[in-house]
Amino acid sequence: MASDSGSDNETAVAAGEEESAEDRPNVAETLEPERVAEMQRSGGAHLIDVRQAEEWERGRIAGSVHIVLEEVPERAADVPRDRPVVFACRGGSRSAMVADAFRGDGYDAYNMAGGLRAWEQAGLPLEGAEGAVS
Repeated sequence: MASDSGSDNETAVAAGEEESAEDRPNVAETLEPERVAEMQRSGGAHLIDVRQAEEWERGRIAGSVHIVLEEVPERAADVPRDRPVVFACRGGSRSAMVADAFRGDGYDAYNMAGGLRAWEQAGLPLEGAEGAVS
């Protein structure tokens, strides 16, 4: 008899079993900033920054595309389906939601772990008015 108290995944987690990406097909994987930098240098990824305009002006990754979080739904058609797409924000939370949604819609979507703060802490370059993430 099935219980209504939780999902199979919740039961597995409670039992100490790890979930794999196959168990969560609509959850985007995270990529470390160094891996994102490699992918971007090789042209292997499309990088989208979902931060607010003020954040973008202070510091951003060269070559990234700026789509403010609130505009993502109306600009989804601008996001390429023919190569991986990495979403980034300041700390990784906003971009994780967007990456999950795009993954669920069939995109090869990823979230950058730790966001631009992690990028900056890794010593990777930023451009913009301050060339920094505040």
